[in-house]
Formats: sequence, structure tokens, C-alpha cells
Amino acid sequence: MTVLVFPGQGSQWAGMAADLIDTSEVFADSLRRCADAIATSVGWSVLEVLRQRPGAPSLDRVEVVQPVLFSVHVALAELWLANGLVPQAVIGQSQGEIAAACVAGALSLEDAAHIIVARSQLFAEELVGRGGIASIGLPEREVTRYLAPYDGRLEIAGIVSSRSVTVAGEHAALKDLVALLNQMGVEPRMVPVSIPSHCAFIEPLRERLTTLLARVRPRPGHIPFHSTVTGDVMRGDELTADYWYANARRPVLFDPVVRELLTQGRRVFVESSAHPVLTRAISDTANEIGCPVVVTGTLRRGCSGPDQFRIARSAVPPQHAAPVPSAA
Repeated sequence: MTVLVFPGQGSQWAGMAADLIDTSEVFADSLRRCADAIATSVGWSVLEVLRQRPGAPSLDRVEVVQPVLFSVHVALAELWLANGLVPQAVIGQSQGEIAAACVAGALSLEDAAHIIVARSQLFAEELVGRGGIASIGLPEREVTRYLAPYDGRLEIAGIVSSRSVTVAGEHAALKDLVALLNQMGVEPRMVPVSIPSHCAFIEPLRERLTTLLARVRPRPGHIPFHSTVTGDVMRGDELTADYWYANARRPVLFDPVVRELLTQGRRVFVESSAHPVLTRAISDTANEIGCPVVVTGTLRRGCSGPDQFRIARSAVPPQHAAPVPSAA
């Protein structure tokens, strides 16, 4: 009973997945399809960014890193499927839900590419430099108490596990909170994003975002989509423009959805990303409730070729990845 997991930002690194472009026909073909869909709305190439070609835009730009990560996540999922993985569910964190919906069949590749490009361009225009996100290794209830003095300038942006949340909001308030927690020995970590999402900064963008995404036509998917916006399983045709606004505004319910999947008997979680971001949180949740679980990433920083993919695939029990000739 396998779950494909798609993170938001944080897994990116210079040169990620570039080795697979040259060594895996399945990955390269899927990535090119994603790149072509992205290219209809931007003036740069996903492939050029991944290969770090001279003149390619930087991954430091939100309107670049989000479409590039989407493309890598979808292409890695295609590689897993070609290597026999049979997922019974998909789950995404923040922008990772767009890749999850695409792989589940609820969004066409063209609609998914439009969503990731339109939202990232809007956020780059309106939100860069206005705030940030921090990861804090404390329970939600405890962190909520620390947020009270900031009068709404900081919010819980995501529940990652029972012992870890993300907080988003204004730079000055976030810097103050991080300093306070450091003094207490908590050691929060700034998430490598340049915008404050999943907080009130998104609200003024609602009309523009939903107008930009009005053309999207979601449909029932062929893999169950477990929403980290609502906590529910969705058919797929509910993933309209309003849903994608909620995806950017509301906190990410990652831990509650993982818990529900575990209670349903899901025991193998595969993170489709260039570096593991969520595997530890999944393992922590499974250990807390006493569920035996297999959790693996796909690629790792500095290791983006077929050997690393084979290592990841070997972690998946044979009954969850039917033997097929390697597509890596």
C-alpha cells in the first residue's frame, strides 16, 4: 500500500537531476514534456536551468524554482511508475500538491503547468522580500503560544509532524521569534523560500489568483488525492481555482493526512524529489503511533544519477514495486 509524496520548496539544489537527463530515457522524456508545458508561459527553459547553462535564470527566483521543482517531481514520479511502483495514494505539501494532482490524473499536464507558473509569477511580483517561513521543532500548541504576542503578523503555515511546524509572516517578526527560540535552545531553521505563503499575505491576491486560474479544468483522477488543505480524499474535479487559492493561503495539514494514511494501512511512502524533505517527518509520525513503515526519498544532494535511484528503489519491498526492466 504505497503513497507517493511530493514536497514543496526545499529540495532544490544546483544541478539536481541533471545526471538522469542523460541516463534515463523515461525521466528525460517526462521532463521534456513538463519543460515544454512550462515554456508556453515563460521565456526560459527548465532543461537549461537544470543543466546550469550560461544565461539560465537562477533557482533563487521563486518564479523559476517552483516550475523547475514541479517538473523534476513529476518526471521522478514517472520514473518510479516505469520501474513498477504502484501507488494507492498521492499527497503533496504546499506547491507539491500541484505535482501530486498531475500525477494522480486530476490535472492535465498543461493545466498543472499553468497553475505553477501563474502562481509563482504572481508571488514573485507581489510577495518577494515581504516575509518568510521558518521550520520549528516544537508541537503546534506550544508554537501557537509563542505567536500570540505578534498580533497576527506570524501564523502556523504547516503542521509537519507532532513535533514540527512551519511559521510564516513578516520578516521582522519572524526574525524576532527565531532569535527567541534560539535563546531557548530550540534552533529553528529558515526555509529556503523568498515569500511568505500560507498566511495573511496571500489574501489580497485571491481575486487575481483565481482569475488567472479560471481556465483550469480539473477532472476525476485515477489515484486517490489526499488533500493537505482539507484533510479529505478528493475525487479530483474539486481542484478548481478556489482550491488552489486555499492551497496557498491555508496551513498545510501534512501530519494529519499522514496519520490518516497510516490508519488506512499505508506502509510505504516514497518521496518524489531531488532531496528528501519530508521522510523524517513521516518516520517520526509512524514511530509515534507504532506503525511499521518504509520511507524513502529518490535523489539526494550531490547524488542525482541512476545509481542513487536504484538505491532508493531497493528500499521499496518487492510487492510494492513490481519487477520490470530498469528504466533508470
